[in-house]
Amino acid sequence: ILKTLNSWFWWENIWMPINCTWADFVDRDGLVFPKPHQLYATIPYAFVLLIIRFFTERYVAIPLAKALGIKNVRRVKPQPNPVLESYFRECSRHPSQSDIKGLAKKCNCTVHVVEKWFRRRRNLEIPTVLQKFKEAFWRFSFYLTSSIVGFIFLYDKPWFYDIWQTWVGYPFQTLLPSQYWYYMAEIGFYWSLIFTLGIDIRRKVSACADFIAHVIHHLAAIGLMGCSWCGNYVRIGSLVIFVHDTADFWLEAAKMFNYAHWEKTCTILFIIFSIAFFITRLILLPFWILRATLYQPTYYSTTPVIAYFLFNGMLLTLQGLHLYWGYLIFKILKRFISLK
Repeated sequence: ILKTLNSWFWWENIWMPINCTWADFVDRDGLVFPKPHQLYATIPYAFVLLIIRFFTERYVAIPLAKALGIKNVRRVKPQPNPVLESYFRECSRHPSQSDIKGLAKKCNCTVHVVEKWFRRRRNLEIPTVLQKFKEAFWRFSFYLTSSIVGFIFLYDKPWFYDIWQTWVGYPFQTLLPSQYWYYMAEIGFYWSLIFTLGIDIRRKVSACADFIAHVIHHLAAIGLMGCSWCGNYVRIGSLVIFVHDTADFWLEAAKMFNYAHWEKTCTILFIIFSIAFFITRLILLPFWILRATLYQPTYYSTTPVIAYFLFNGMLLTLQGLHLYWGYLIFKILKRFISLK
């Protein structure tokens, strides 16, 4: 069954135009092509990024947070109590008054002690400002580095200025070393975000939709980059990556200064982020990138392959998320303007 599914998944008609086979993408005459098995390397790269994140947060983010006046708040841990801990994890974090009385009898203590235990236990679940700052600093560092490196990789490429060039010579477009490392770092980064979902700061229950949107975004980003790699849509894929990263580091910078209570700096950075978001996600992506992926390929092939629909389906999914986040950003800006 696995062999059959594997053969179906890697069927040539899914990934490449008619009359092309995987044998045509064997490296030859100095030409190098992306290969699906290279994507396995993104998993160890993700763990390398996690190690880099650990040292970055510990030796850069924490000293910077202290310099900005952010203190590491130490919360008082409640006394170990298996009965209350079990109730806290399995039943409710906010027990009713009748349940508190029942737990007090069961633990042979007063109602006040049980209430204080639950209050302290709930406080342990709330992330500290320093934790939030470290997480924002890591994302800021990666997105800023990726934006700078991406520009260095792309500024001298003809398809950075003429989007039609992304399809010239397709599908036999050679893979550049810069494109390989750009892809590996980006996919590895999103794998690392998924690996740390359990330990990163969790969204509030009221923001469950936003949390789900982030999970969908990470999976769609990995699927999109993986699909573009297998189908050799690397040129257009690198433009998609660059367009996304250039706005994100402004948001993370705004978060960091928000945690430090630098309100004016935070406001300026958030406005810059909003402008960058609307330009990159709601103008460039749909009217520049999507136009190149939906419309232009028809000039080079009259029979689109299945990968064409996979690639564009994931791009449209991301665009839907951008519209959702754009709506949230617009609401924040509207409230900001109304409150002066």
